[in-house]
Amino acid sequence: MAERVYCLYRVSTAKQVDHDKQNQADIPMQRKACHEFADRMGWTIVHEEQEDGVSGYKVSAAQRDKIQLIREHAEQGKFDILLVFMFDRLGRKADETPFVVEWFVKKGVRVWSVNEGEQRFESHTDRLTNYIRFWQADGESQKTSIRTRTALGQMVQEGRFRGGTAPYGYCLEKSGIINKRKHEVYKLVIDEEEAEVVRMMFNLCVSAGYGRWRLAMFLNDKGIKTRKGTNWHDASVGAILHNVIYKGVLRSGTTFSEPFEKLQIVDPSTFDLAQRLMTERVNEKKNERTVPLNTAGQSLLSGNVFCGHCGGRLVLTTNGKIVRLANGEKKGVKGLSSYLGDSPFP
Repeated sequence: MAERVYCLYRVSTAKQVDHDKQNQADIPMQRKACHEFADRMGWTIVHEEQEDGVSGYKVSAAQRDKIQLIREHAEQGKFDILLVFMFDRLGRKADETPFVVEWFVKKGVRVWSVNEGEQRFESHTDRLTNYIRFWQADGESQKTSIRTRTALGQMVQEGRFRGGTAPYGYCLEKSGIINKRKHEVYKLVIDEEEAEVVRMMFNLCVSAGYGRWRLAMFLNDKGIKTRKGTNWHDASVGAILHNVIYKGVLRSGTTFSEPFEKLQIVDPSTFDLAQRLMTERVNEKKNERTVPLNTAGQSLLSGNVFCGHCGGRLVLTTNGKIVRLANGEKKGVKGLSSYLGDSPFP
């Protein structure tokens, strides 16, 4: 009876995945190599699993559904051999992956790699070799991560778009530059129609004290939609108000470029002022606050006047007859002045 084989394929990014005519994801190179190897060995592939865009360095085996499924089937004795293209497809965590491999072997499952042969655990040397292999893979992952961060940091410092979807207020145009993969590189340019909405957000934030929730309500009331044609959410507005791209600064992780004037939608001084105003409004900064907490309605002093007795902020709502104070006490509007005590306000 032919040996029953399970195959596991994995790539770290979704960009490495090909799609067939039915738009089904595939990892053709690894699949082809494993099939050819199994044919040479006289094995029968009974099941295949693949992980698309899963990092073997960042994601623990316990969080990888495919690994857990294969382990469950190993417990049930459904296969004899686990075959991968290379052992690092099982993972790249030096403090975890060697023991995952050893677990399969202890369950009676032979673990094979197309390029590296069978992983055995018959001696102390076998265990040491296994650990060294994944220690090297772990190190390569760290080096790759450093190289990637460095390259992306260099890109933004040179004013080049690092890829992905253009932020709101910008669009992508072909730059005429061809990269190493023979693909034309795109560049960021300002979309004037969207940029006007961004400028309005910052102007209302700085001049009228609008926060992100009130800005979202304002935009929705005016019928101004997001790029996808949906209503604004306060989180989306907040992401825009805090994004340094709008003052012309590109960012990749902890790397920031110098301001590029051609990418500036908002004047840098306006952007920085908006950050300061938003920071002062958070509860943690209440003792340092110099800007009004409340800018809506007629009770502009609500949240900005302090009790001379307890030091608490005065917060009130009223229907014209009854005022509800912060401590839950109700008073008539005429009695409000007595509550303020020695306050200089009439």
